[in-house]
Amino acid sequence: MNDHDAGVAKGFGVGDLRHVEVGGRGLVIGRNKDGYFALADTCPHQGSRLSDGTLIGTPVAISSGHIKYDREGMILRCPWHGWEFDVESGHSLCEPDRSRVAAYQVREEVGRLIVQFP
Repeated sequence: MNDHDAGVAKGFGVGDLRHVEVGGRGLVIGRNKDGYFALADTCPHQGSRLSDGTLIGTPVAISSGHIKYDREGMILRCPWHGWEFDVESGHSLCEPDRSRVAAYQVREEVGRLIVQFP
Protein backbone atom coordinates (compact mmCIF):
# COMPACT_ATOMS: atom_id res chain seq x y z
CA MET A 1 0.00 0.00 0.00
CA ASN A 2 1.18 3.48 -0.83
CA ASP A 3 0.51 6.77 0.95
CA HIS A 4 -0.85 9.70 -1.08
CA ASP A 5 -1.17 13.28 0.15
CA ALA A 6 -4.77 14.47 -0.29
CA GLY A 7 -4.35 18.02 1.00
CA VAL A 8 -4.68 20.00 4.20
CA ALA A 9 -6.86 18.86 7.06
CA LYS A 10 -7.32 22.35 8.51
CA GLY A 11 -10.88 23.63 8.21
CA PHE A 12 -12.32 20.16 7.53
CA GLY A 13 -15.31 19.95 9.86
CA VAL A 14 -17.53 17.05 10.86
CA GLY A 15 -20.04 16.50 8.05
CA ASP A 16 -17.82 18.04 5.37
CA LEU A 17 -17.22 16.33 2.03
CA ARG A 18 -14.44 17.28 -0.38
CA HIS A 19 -13.56 16.15 -3.92
CA VAL A 20 -9.84 15.54 -4.43
CA GLU A 21 -7.69 14.06 -7.18
CA VAL A 22 -5.11 11.73 -5.67
CA GLY A 23 -2.78 9.47 -7.60
CA GLY A 24 -4.93 9.87 -10.72
CA ARG A 25 -8.14 8.93 -8.89
CA GLY A 26 -11.14 11.11 -8.09
CA LEU A 27 -11.99 10.63 -4.41
CA VAL A 28 -14.49 12.01 -1.95
CA ILE A 29 -12.93 12.59 1.45
CA GLY A 30 -15.31 13.15 4.31
CA ARG A 31 -15.28 13.55 8.03
CA ASN A 32 -17.76 12.21 10.57
CA LYS A 33 -17.65 11.92 14.36
CA ASP A 34 -15.34 8.89 14.06
CA GLY A 35 -12.78 10.58 11.80
CA TYR A 36 -11.99 10.72 8.10
CA PHE A 37 -13.00 8.39 5.29
CA ALA A 38 -12.27 8.21 1.55
CA LEU A 39 -14.33 6.66 -1.24
CA ALA A 40 -14.19 6.66 -5.02
CA ASP A 41 -16.10 9.82 -6.01
CA THR A 42 -18.30 8.31 -8.72
CA CYS A 43 -21.68 6.72 -8.05
CA PRO A 44 -21.91 3.39 -9.92
CA HIS A 45 -25.54 4.08 -10.82
CA GLN A 46 -25.16 7.00 -13.25
CA GLY A 47 -21.81 8.61 -12.51
CA SER A 48 -22.69 11.47 -10.15
CA ARG A 49 -20.01 12.90 -7.90
CA LEU A 50 -20.64 11.56 -4.43
CA SER A 51 -18.79 14.57 -3.02
CA ASP A 52 -21.89 16.60 -3.96
CA GLY A 53 -24.00 14.27 -1.80
CA THR A 54 -25.00 14.31 1.85
CA LEU A 55 -23.80 12.47 4.95
CA ILE A 56 -26.77 10.94 6.74
CA GLY A 57 -27.75 8.11 9.08
CA THR A 58 -30.22 5.32 8.46
CA PRO A 59 -33.16 3.58 10.17
CA VAL A 60 -32.08 0.49 12.11
CA ALA A 61 -34.41 -2.20 13.48
CA ILE A 62 -34.07 -2.55 17.26
CA SER A 63 -36.87 -5.08 17.70
CA SER A 64 -39.92 -6.33 15.85
CA GLY A 65 -41.92 -3.29 14.77
CA HIS A 66 -39.47 -0.78 16.27
CA ILE A 67 -36.80 1.20 14.49
CA LYS A 68 -34.48 4.03 15.43
CA TYR A 69 -32.44 6.48 13.40
CA ASP A 70 -28.80 5.50 13.84
CA ARG A 71 -25.33 5.56 12.23
CA GLU A 72 -25.45 9.35 11.78
CA GLY A 73 -22.68 10.47 9.41
CA MET A 74 -21.90 6.88 8.35
CA ILE A 75 -23.97 6.85 5.15
CA LEU A 76 -23.22 8.90 2.03
CA ARG A 77 -26.27 9.62 -0.15
CA CYS A 78 -25.77 10.28 -3.86
CA PRO A 79 -27.20 13.67 -4.92
CA TRP A 80 -28.82 12.45 -8.15
CA HIS A 81 -30.96 9.44 -7.25
CA GLY A 82 -30.39 8.87 -3.55
CA TRP A 83 -28.24 5.74 -3.69
CA GLU A 84 -26.69 5.24 -0.26
CA PHE A 85 -23.23 3.91 0.59
CA ASP A 86 -21.63 2.87 3.86
CA VAL A 87 -18.60 5.17 4.28
CA GLU A 88 -16.53 2.46 5.99
CA SER A 89 -16.95 -0.32 3.42
CA GLY A 90 -18.22 1.49 0.30
CA HIS A 91 -21.07 -1.03 -0.01
CA SER A 92 -24.49 0.11 -1.19
CA LEU A 93 -27.20 -0.19 1.45
CA CYS A 94 -29.75 -1.59 -1.01
CA GLU A 95 -27.51 -4.16 -2.76
CA PRO A 96 -24.37 -4.58 -0.65
CA ASP A 97 -23.21 -7.71 -2.48
CA ARG A 98 -23.65 -6.23 -5.96
CA SER A 99 -23.03 -2.50 -5.78
CA ARG A 100 -20.22 -0.62 -4.08
CA VAL A 101 -17.64 2.10 -4.45
CA ALA A 102 -14.00 1.61 -3.52
CA ALA A 103 -13.16 2.57 0.06
CA TYR A 104 -9.71 3.71 1.20
CA GLN A 105 -7.98 4.28 4.52
CA VAL A 106 -7.31 7.93 5.34
CA ARG A 107 -5.55 9.53 8.29
CA GLU A 108 -4.40 12.95 9.41
CA GLU A 109 -0.65 13.35 9.70
CA VAL A 110 1.11 16.63 10.51
CA GLY A 111 -1.93 18.62 9.35
CA ARG A 112 -2.25 16.73 6.04
CA LEU A 113 -4.75 14.09 4.91
CA ILE A 114 -3.02 10.89 3.81
CA VAL A 115 -4.92 8.31 1.73
CA GLN A 116 -3.62 4.78 1.40
CA PHE A 117 -4.15 2.65 -1.71
CA PRO A 118 -2.14 0.40 -4.04
